[in-house]
Amino acid sequence: MSAEQVSSLCEQLVKAVTVIMDPASTQRYRLEALKFCEEFKEKCPICVPCGLKLAEKTQTAIVRHFGLQILEHVVKFRWNSMPRLEKVYLKNNVMGLISNGTQNILEEESHIKDVLSRIVVEMIKREWPQHWPDMLKELDTLSKQGETQTELVMFILLRLAEDVVTFQTLPTQRRRDIQQTLTQNMEKIFSFLLTTLQQNVNKYRRMVRTPAKSAQANCRVGIAALNTLAGYIDWVAMSHITADNCKLLEMLCLLLNEPELQVGAAECLLIAVSRKGKLEDRKPLMVLFGDVAMHYILSAAQTADGEGLVEKHYVFLKRLCQVLCALGSQLCALVGSDSDVDTPANLGKYLDSFLAFTTHPSQFLRSSTQITWGALFRHEILSRDPLLLAMIPKYLRASMTNLVKVGFPSKTDSPSCEYSRFDFDSDEDFNAFFNSFRAQQGEVMRMACRLDPRTGFQMAGEWLKYQLAAAVDIGPMNSKTGEGLCSIFSPSFVQWDAMTFFSESVISQMFRTLDKEEIPVNDGIELLQLVLNFETKDPLILSCVLTNVSALFPFVTYRPEYLPQVLSKVGAPRTRAVKNVRRHACSSIIKMCRDYPQLVLPNFEMLYNHVKQLLSNELLLTQMEKCALMEALVLISNQFKDYQRQKVFLEELMSPVANLWLSEEMQRVLSDPEAFISYVGADNKIADPVLEDPSGLNRSRISFCVYTILGVVKRARWPTTLEEAKAGGFVIGCMPSGNPIYRNPCTEQVLKLLDNLLALIRTHNNLYMPEMVAKLGETFAKALDMLEVEKNPLLELYDSPVYKTILERMQGFFCTLYDNCFHILGNAGPSMQQDFYTVDGLASQFLNSAFVNLNNIPDYRLRPMLRVFVKPLVLSCPSDHYETLLCPMLGPLFTYLHVRLSQKWQVISQRTDDNPESQEMLEEQLVRLLTREVMDLISKEDGVHAAAFSLLVDDEMMSTDVTPPSSAELTELGKSLMKQEDVCTALLITAYRSLSWKDTLSCQRTTTQLCWPLLKQVLTGSLLPDAVTWFFTGVLKGLQTHGQHDGCMAALVHLAFQIYEALRPRYAELKAVMEQIPEIQKESLEQFDSKLLNPTLLKVADKRRKDNFKRLIAGCIGKPLGEQFRKEVHIRNLPSLFKKVKPSLETDVLENNEDGEGLTALFEP
Repeated sequence: MSAEQVSSLCEQLVKAVTVIMDPASTQRYRLEALKFCEEFKEKCPICVPCGLKLAEKTQTAIVRHFGLQILEHVVKFRWNSMPRLEKVYLKNNVMGLISNGTQNILEEESHIKDVLSRIVVEMIKREWPQHWPDMLKELDTLSKQGETQTELVMFILLRLAEDVVTFQTLPTQRRRDIQQTLTQNMEKIFSFLLTTLQQNVNKYRRMVRTPAKSAQANCRVGIAALNTLAGYIDWVAMSHITADNCKLLEMLCLLLNEPELQVGAAECLLIAVSRKGKLEDRKPLMVLFGDVAMHYILSAAQTADGEGLVEKHYVFLKRLCQVLCALGSQLCALVGSDSDVDTPANLGKYLDSFLAFTTHPSQFLRSSTQITWGALFRHEILSRDPLLLAMIPKYLRASMTNLVKVGFPSKTDSPSCEYSRFDFDSDEDFNAFFNSFRAQQGEVMRMACRLDPRTGFQMAGEWLKYQLAAAVDIGPMNSKTGEGLCSIFSPSFVQWDAMTFFSESVISQMFRTLDKEEIPVNDGIELLQLVLNFETKDPLILSCVLTNVSALFPFVTYRPEYLPQVLSKVGAPRTRAVKNVRRHACSSIIKMCRDYPQLVLPNFEMLYNHVKQLLSNELLLTQMEKCALMEALVLISNQFKDYQRQKVFLEELMSPVANLWLSEEMQRVLSDPEAFISYVGADNKIADPVLEDPSGLNRSRISFCVYTILGVVKRARWPTTLEEAKAGGFVIGCMPSGNPIYRNPCTEQVLKLLDNLLALIRTHNNLYMPEMVAKLGETFAKALDMLEVEKNPLLELYDSPVYKTILERMQGFFCTLYDNCFHILGNAGPSMQQDFYTVDGLASQFLNSAFVNLNNIPDYRLRPMLRVFVKPLVLSCPSDHYETLLCPMLGPLFTYLHVRLSQKWQVISQRTDDNPESQEMLEEQLVRLLTREVMDLISKEDGVHAAAFSLLVDDEMMSTDVTPPSSAELTELGKSLMKQEDVCTALLITAYRSLSWKDTLSCQRTTTQLCWPLLKQVLTGSLLPDAVTWFFTGVLKGLQTHGQHDGCMAALVHLAFQIYEALRPRYAELKAVMEQIPEIQKESLEQFDSKLLNPTLLKVADKRRKDNFKRLIAGCIGKPLGEQFRKEVHIRNLPSLFKKVKPSLETDVLENNEDGEGLTALFEP
């Protein structure tokens, strides 16, 4: 085409680009211009001359950028079809643009530099090294022209490393070729980078005092060289980093004191010092503990910190802090290992500088040091070093300051606040950060106190005494100022809170570390006396006092005479006004009784009388508090170790509950939904919701009964040792396996209350019937709805109202009651064992109570039922009750759950609205959580705390591997359930249908843990062809839905491969399913199939076969939305640099490798 045509077309393109970028353009014109530009890039045969003309220096930056974008598009999408000479022409012109086609380094726009470097990298990815062997020489030549070209060369080398090594955005063979060639030339590349850096830094330093622009140009190149080094240091051989007596590290340390280059230098240093790998290779990094390096690091930190809070300097300080942390990690790895590294002479200097970061006003910097302190205190050799031991008191002193919660971004009451405004968007962010920082500090303080327990205890004692003597300062910004009480932001409470956390951490560690005779008992008792004698009316401070009493309680084991005083102090808060303090006091009593039951046992009568006195006033304590005190008594009664005595005590303790629960009125209320609604006051219309609550006492009576039953069932147990259990009369025989059969002293009391409990559960379920919901009063129309505090976390909202309305109290009553009833049933099995499982007709009783009216039960109530009742029941059920109890119960349940979930997911999948209302979002999230609960129930929960029971064998590999072993088997319970045809069908359909439900977590768990073992169980039978194709299609649909997630995709591909390999020989229908996959290569499928059906040909390794299978089904693997409409970039493989093994025919066809054009030297320099 002629120059006139190119000029004419370029004029049109310039106009189009101007319209696109002009804010005043109408949408219609902008779309038309955009369409014209895109069509030009896709279809015009003269893109290269047009692109080059638009990229000329005379054009505006926007037009030049568009011209370069055209050239990039040509290289990415047309390169494979371009004639050789056109490629050479384009390459030479692009190199010419770098040479003299850009503005000066200080004037050129960064986006122009970026796109120009991208074009060169795209060409390198397609042609180097095979067809462009002198590429590195050409770049070297360009760099000698001046700073402008050198910076662009740096951008090219960095982009190349990112694409090839970091992001790996090209085919495997090409990536391997380029990376290996880079590695072979790394010595030259590193030498080039270091020389460039050194020369430009030297020039910059010489000229920095003059106003010459060349100084800035050299600085710009220095920054680019550091950024490029950062892209290589992470993966090159350590020998390059430590070459020439660690010249690179030395240069980086020097640059830490150069204000313009220090952040880049710190970044490089951090990457180098964070390297993993062989310890021997990392030894040279210890040079950074030398005098020179340490001097530069410390002086840079002092200079940056001494200039006040400037963002640039603060960012540098953070990097420097990370460098010191990484140095600490290397020190811990190398000292004491086989690499023969001694403790460095400058350890003291290092620790001092590290402590300076721990005491810095920035809370973020303080927190950054904690993990390294923990590693040092834990280290086998360093932890014994006198320098580190001398640092412990300083670290603990710093922690005393760091535990004080100050530094909220919205405040100005601490130097930390200013720094927090850089690090946190809001007070909520800071609060979440600080809570986790404090927990981390607690862990590290305990490690420090393991090495020096007495110092920590001494400091805790001093601080506690100081707080007890200090005047209360409620502070200026306090909503409760009129009452003279602290808020959580009051200076006094903030100090009390920090001191309490400190003393808890160090005192508990001291008791774990020191021998009994070394414990400073007198000092501890002195502190305890001071705390017991301290009087305050402030609820927040009182709460801290109670925590300190609990922390010091172990000293009472040495002086039991103080126990009555402690119990009296803890039991003191009796007014309704300090609810949280009373709750705290109750939990303290439970904790003491749980952890020191032998100590409290001699004072049992005193505690019992104290509790009876509190219980005598029905209005004084809430039901939960009453039950907490009763739980404490039950815990102590376990120490009787006498079945008969404990049984008599529990009978006496529970007699008020039994009388109330078994009364005629209560039986009527618990059995009739309408009577129940009336009794709890949910049918009332209340005029003044704040003052009026006529049925509050009725609700509290029901709650009291349920709480008490739960407390007794949870806490009453037989002795832990078999001899004590036998002596106390708790053992009534042995199982065939030889295991003892225990009896629980609470069994008789609890079982006589069971019928009414099941009646209450049935009544509660029936409350959700439409006719019952209609009977709720106007005030309580939403009494059965989800609580806001349950809703908000699901919608990721975290603000909850301070006070509760009467409706919220009613909702809370129903919610807690429902949960607690199921907690009782869930705990009943482990507690009462065979006495519970042999209750007459237990399965049918459950079916007629817990499982009635499930259609109307909302998801948010069904979930806790499965989690707290069904799972624990099954987990603790002995195998001889599977047939009589579990199978009759779980069969109908699984069948129902399968139908329910299928319907719910169908509704969700049919929604077309991209912006659902919050109610719809809530419903969808609840369905998702319910699905997980169900899959958990029929699968197994991975992780250490396996809360769910498992139908599968507990195979350790299952929890971590996306491809579970094919040997995974069902447990006995699983096999029992699979014998029932309806349950078997429900389980299989639920498992395979769930693969295409939009919940990634459920999909991955079900795929890896459930699908194959379930299917394997029925393979021996005569499966219908339709069923087999349905299962296989279910997996492929799952791939379509979840293929964009790597974890799910790997697991689903493995499952599809397993099914196809196992069942294709028996069912030809599977091949027909495969043929329907979009873009499948029929020839490759035929080859794969013939090898599968002919075992003699099946020589290829399992992984290769699976990879081939994955390529076959690639057409049905879903892609992320961002990639669905992206134009594919195809980079051809070049002739191999290495000797090629003769490939099999199968891989040739499957990989569909396109041959290159056989060009041996496309690019002549």
